[in-house]
Amino acid sequence: MSKYGFEPIFDENCNILILGSFPSVKSRAERFYYGNKQNRFWKTLSSAFDEQLPISIEEKIAFVLHHNIALWDIVQSCEIEGSLDTAIKYPQIADIQSLINKAPIKQIICNGKTAYSLFIKNFKNLSHLALCLPSTSPANTRFDESLWFDALQ
Repeated sequence: MSKYGFEPIFDENCNILILGSFPSVKSRAERFYYGNKQNRFWKTLSSAFDEQLPISIEEKIAFVLHHNIALWDIVQSCEIEGSLDTAIKYPQIADIQSLINKAPIKQIICNGKTAYSLFIKNFKNLSHLALCLPSTSPANTRFDESLWFDALQ
């Protein structure tokens, strides 16, 4: 049975798109991006901008939009058991071009290798915008937040 990701979060001012792979089980339960409290995503962004950690979905939306950041996942729907990217089967790819047509995206930060490889495979014409950063997932033992800080400055 297919599982579905989230709609993109963006407005006409967003110039950075942070692109994940597919929401985890915990994120799907929370019904929002990076809902696993162990995921480093929100802590990393709040540290990078030296701001208070957003808690509610409304605060998280306001936070990213304030910083002209759009959020989406490269996989719109798939079959998956659990949360690991390696478990993604039959991915349906999100229409990234439609978002880029609506917002002045200058950089696409891929949150991990799966998001990056699927993006490059499906959007070769936009590959010059893409940057692969270490996944913020708690499963990634080699996370380096300084790379995220540099990319967001």
